[in-house]
Amino acid sequence: MGNLRLEKNKLNKKLRRSVAKAISDFNMIEDGDRVLVCLSGGKDSFTMLDILLSLRDHAPINFEILAFNLDQKQPGFPERVLPDYLKQRDVEFVVLEEDTYSLVVDMVPKGKTYCGWCSRFRRGIIYRYAKDNNFSKIALGHHRDDIIETLFLNMFYGGKLKAMPPKLLSDDSANVVIRPLAYCREKDIVRYAEMCEFPIIPCDLCGSQEGLQRATIKKMLQSWDKQHPGRIETIFKSIQSLVPSHLLDESKFDFKDLAKTQSKISLVQLDDREYSIPD
Repeated sequence: MGNLRLEKNKLNKKLRRSVAKAISDFNMIEDGDRVLVCLSGGKDSFTMLDILLSLRDHAPINFEILAFNLDQKQPGFPERVLPDYLKQRDVEFVVLEEDTYSLVVDMVPKGKTYCGWCSRFRRGIIYRYAKDNNFSKIALGHHRDDIIETLFLNMFYGGKLKAMPPKLLSDDSANVVIRPLAYCREKDIVRYAEMCEFPIIPCDLCGSQEGLQRATIKKMLQSWDKQHPGRIETIFKSIQSLVPSHLLDESKFDFKDLAKTQSKISLVQLDDREYSIPD
């Protein structure tokens, strides 16, 4: 029992450090922020809420947290699980009911995946609620593995070198989305959720479908992680160290006028050395 408590405390500290670093690196949460923490009932969002509550209580800045759940009216959804848990934790929360389930099932042809339309409906509802109620940040529970999976999804299926940003301004510039778990490993979140005994609610809408592209990518990455320890960490580092001059995007690097471009880069590097110009 003592060993389990020790492991839980150690894992809590690790996750808190990772979340605190992400918040600091990307200026995710500022003094006076009102943060809408989206809680789906999965391991990721439960962990995010738990860590953010802990950081809020010890942070040198003041910010508010409201746990937000969107009840999409999926058949068999246990409506009391989240409210009972949040009341037990003495967390302020809102459960908004919107029947997007029926819309998605009606719109998507048989055999096709629901994820695209489901996420669009959910995102639109969350954005509208945050804007109407003056929340300055929307916190989502995507973690490091989600970011890497998205990178390969876009490469393999979309033909783009694009991942999932830790901080995002919505298209209408009305909302700022943050991902505090951006530096956290999924395996750590899984273990922490088990030890905390969060009342996990499985998603029977999209998670139950077969042949999902993300599931295929996840299996590939898990296989790499077992066969080549450290490879996932290296991949994650790569998206933090972009070299446009060694890619092929003409809009990001002027290959046509290479001499002028290289001259500009050299001047910036010289200025950085002599005058310590910040990034």
